[in-house]
Amino acid sequence: MNGVARTSVALNGVARTSVALNGVARTSVARSGVARSSVAQRLCLLSVTLATLVFTSVAMAQLPACPEEQATALSLLERMSRASTELDYRGVVTVQRGDEMQVVQVSHFVSDGASSESITRLTGQGARVSRKDHPLDCVHPGSQLLQLGQALARGDCGLARHYRFKVSEGDRVAGRQAVRLKVDPRDVYRFGYVMDLDQDTGLLLKIRYVGHGDDTLEKSQFANLSFSRGETGDSDIEVEHQARHPQPPAAHGDHPAPMSSLVWRVNWVPEGFVATDSAAPGQARRTYTDGLAAFSVFLEELPREIRPGEGMVRRGATTSYSRGLRLGERPVLVTVIGEVPVNTARMVADSIAWEVAHAD
Repeated sequence: MNGVARTSVALNGVARTSVALNGVARTSVARSGVARSSVAQRLCLLSVTLATLVFTSVAMAQLPACPEEQATALSLLERMSRASTELDYRGVVTVQRGDEMQVVQVSHFVSDGASSESITRLTGQGARVSRKDHPLDCVHPGSQLLQLGQALARGDCGLARHYRFKVSEGDRVAGRQAVRLKVDPRDVYRFGYVMDLDQDTGLLLKIRYVGHGDDTLEKSQFANLSFSRGETGDSDIEVEHQARHPQPPAAHGDHPAPMSSLVWRVNWVPEGFVATDSAAPGQARRTYTDGLAAFSVFLEELPREIRPGEGMVRRGATTSYSRGLRLGERPVLVTVIGEVPVNTARMVADSIAWEVAHAD
């Protein structure tokens, strides 16, 4: 269950990771050009994103002071981001997408400067996503976008350039009083959020993903929560995925391009999104986040020509968009997966191009 780049380990991780436990569609394009979704397990987004590179923020000089309510909201987001990684907690979370309801168990604890966490699905197929011994001083790009620190004093409003925030009193969730943060996008390229944060700790207790027209796409919340250390049991676990940092592609992959090294690029993403990984030759995936939303782009070279076409699968707030097209002289399959509207995914896919650097 981003994300939100769905946002904290607690519910953002849960909201997206519940999709990962079910499998996010990695699509293939049929000859008719219509994408058919095949289930493949997706990397867990237990934090905002699992990425290796650190986002370098650019100081914004001579900006007007950030409005008080926006600055308050950004401070809450920073507190939420830190709480999700620094606290010991465990609990049960419900995830609802339309008529579908899932229940997952969450465990997170910190020891010797590292965090470990697991998310176990309690309904349907027994499955678990886990990550162990992640250094606390390893801060991923999405988290850095939320931890503005002194940037607020300089007038850098960060995410407030792309979202509008409103702070109010929240509900009681899992027996704890919450502060509500309403997040509305300033453009049509992202979704909105309604978040309830624990008043005492800042931990995200409840989140609702909001589409255009205030439609609820997905919602998740703690049913019970304990700030104590503990791990989930191993009974009835059929599938377990160990989340890890993505590794650079090997110099010689299983299917190297003959006499060339393929380098592809994404020429357009919505303003505010930054890459979380490097554009290395042969790498099949790019991931982007704005601190709240995240999406990944996959490119697969196909062995033969296919009829151009597109297909889309949406599950809750997660869109999987695939398109078969021809780049240069090569047929390829492009897939965009993430918490963005389908038109955003389509525009990202349309912007893809590649370069071929011939070997010496």
